[in-house]
Amino acid sequence: MRFTYAEAMTDPSFYLPLARAAEAAGYTSMSVADSLAYPRESDSTYPYTADGNREFLEDKAFIETFTLIAAMGAVTSTLRFTPFVLKLPVRPPVLVAKQATSIACLTGGRLGLGVGVSPWREDFQVMGVPWERRGKRMDEAIDIVRGLAGGGYFEFHGEFFDIPAIKMTPAPAEPIPILVGGHSEPALRRAAVRGDGWMHGGGPDDLDDLLARLNRIREAEGKAGDPFEIHVISPDAYTPDGVKRLEDKGVTDVIVGFRMPYAKGPDTQPLDKKIAALERFAETVIAKANG
Repeated sequence: MRFTYAEAMTDPSFYLPLARAAEAAGYTSMSVADSLAYPRESDSTYPYTADGNREFLEDKAFIETFTLIAAMGAVTSTLRFTPFVLKLPVRPPVLVAKQATSIACLTGGRLGLGVGVSPWREDFQVMGVPWERRGKRMDEAIDIVRGLAGGGYFEFHGEFFDIPAIKMTPAPAEPIPILVGGHSEPALRRAAVRGDGWMHGGGPDDLDDLLARLNRIREAEGKAGDPFEIHVISPDAYTPDGVKRLEDKGVTDVIVGFRMPYAKGPDTQPLDKKIAALERFAETVIAKANG
């Protein structure tokens, strides 16, 4: 089992020491949240809180995802980074491909590109992208990022994007895993058909049911035997026995954090407390689960 440390919406100066501490403690990766802007007015609801409330995001600091990964990558040598998740369809996919391949090259392949469809209409509006047919736009963007990350000349002619034959240099030595987030049927199908893995967002949905649905799709598509990452948030991740249960279900990566991220107001937990919490988990769970 691999372990991902999750921290977000905290003091930006904490991220680099937290990345170094997570690497030293034995975590495989660190997740990186993505947020573009906070609208003054919104009718959108958040899918991973019980009441759909999104006020916890007000005044929270978010460093741009690829910028933060580059900074943390520069002070670590083995820690992997997984956006959780990058709002792909609101971004130009050629630019995302350039950012992702640059990060992969600079970090020696330590990027797992977590992508998803933003639940906020406002993200699409402020980026000048239609909300309608966002799923199809997402599919095309995944194909473009994957194609351009391959290193050779690549062209694409779709409903939303028309790209002549181009290539990007440098290209990563190994393919960048694309990990698709989301709980809906289209998201699960996208992960199974187009992705190299699936990212579970936590929340009220039943994990066993989601895994069963995902596995049925992979089986029907003839992909059951292909390598596939499954990243989950689960209470079982916090004990060695629970980790074993998740492993038996096919989970490859667990995502753990040590404070409630959906609380309103600023994060008041000091840096030393955060480091102590991630180190304590490493000693009591990671060492035993992988010992």
